[in-house]
Amino acid sequence: MKRRSFVKRSSMGALGAMATMSIPSLNALSFSKNDQINIGVIGTGDRGGGLMPVIDEIPNLNLIACCDILPFRLEKGIERASRKLKGYSDYRKMLDNKDIDAVLVATPFSTHSAIEIDALDAGKHIYGEKTTAKGYQGIKKLNDKKKESKSIFQTGHQYHSSRLYTHVVELIQQGKIGNITAFECQWNRHGNWRRPVPDPELERLINWRMYREYSGGLVAELCSHQIDFVNWVLDAVPEQVMGAGGIDYWKDGRETYDNIHLIYNYPNGVKAKFTCLTSNAMNDYQINVLGDKGTIILDYENAWFYPEGNFDDRELGDVDGVSGATMQWVKGKGIPIEVGHTHSSKQALMDFSDSVLNNTRPKSDFVTGAKAAIAVQMGLDAMYNNEIVKWRNDFKNLYS
Repeated sequence: MKRRSFVKRSSMGALGAMATMSIPSLNALSFSKNDQINIGVIGTGDRGGGLMPVIDEIPNLNLIACCDILPFRLEKGIERASRKLKGYSDYRKMLDNKDIDAVLVATPFSTHSAIEIDALDAGKHIYGEKTTAKGYQGIKKLNDKKKESKSIFQTGHQYHSSRLYTHVVELIQQGKIGNITAFECQWNRHGNWRRPVPDPELERLINWRMYREYSGGLVAELCSHQIDFVNWVLDAVPEQVMGAGGIDYWKDGRETYDNIHLIYNYPNGVKAKFTCLTSNAMNDYQINVLGDKGTIILDYENAWFYPEGNFDDRELGDVDGVSGATMQWVKGKGIPIEVGHTHSSKQALMDFSDSVLNNTRPKSDFVTGAKAAIAVQMGLDAMYNNEIVKWRNDFKNLYS
């Protein structure tokens, strides 16, 4: 076989061979609060590798192994840890390690379902990076497997763990902004999203986000966080979606869109708009929740309340009903909502540790992640097929 064909088949095979090994089922693991949860990371790229130092900061989480099919990524992941790790090039061999209680899965989107099915078969608890699974069949297969398992499964929508976001959701559900009429969400960046490739043969393996076979593009990688938030606030799923996108700026051979614009219809007429650009970073990440009594604006780690009406002449010193503190008006955004909170990614891993130790259901569990994943696929279908896509009846009864 020619070297080019060998490397290409090896690279694609590494992505596609995720469901070929059957692993004996184990009983769900039990812990006391003083126990250590031995965890391994599958996928040591930007996200998985970036979370490894954070795992080291979490009490009761003991990072003992990591896995990646790219040797240079695996080596870099091992170097990031504060202690010596066992390195694997095959995640299935990691799952065979009975000393590992849990895994964090941060691999390409198209591999999530198969890897996590194998991890559930191996009796491992799972922190599965968003988006939960690619495509309706991937979601369904993982859902069917989760029904059979007692393992904890937390989806990596980290804002679902943020104490700031939790407080904001409570305020909204308590009527702080009145009747919700709309959400306006954006995550804008200015960059081509391309990773450097040491060998052209590894292009699709490293830049998998740009190819539809492996990726859901901007919808799965960015919008899914905000879709999960809207589902959470409304305690609902979208009834239908329409949208448009294109490869209009970065004409570099990619297959996933470099800009997307989606409108989801939720019950009671609530509309949620999602925009992602890669050619303009104006306002970066932002969620606006609009109600008939006011608006709440969120960014990554901050939130503001903007009441309806003309408040330009309001004097400092008034007491704000949101925080109970002296009001500080931020021009264009309103009154800060001040809540002490840890960085969302760290908090999510802390929550995962607590759920495993106490055998409790995570805030961002498999079901919330699956609902967001279904909505992501709806958005992709709407754009790729130029049609209005409705929620599928066969997903009305997800595992619970």
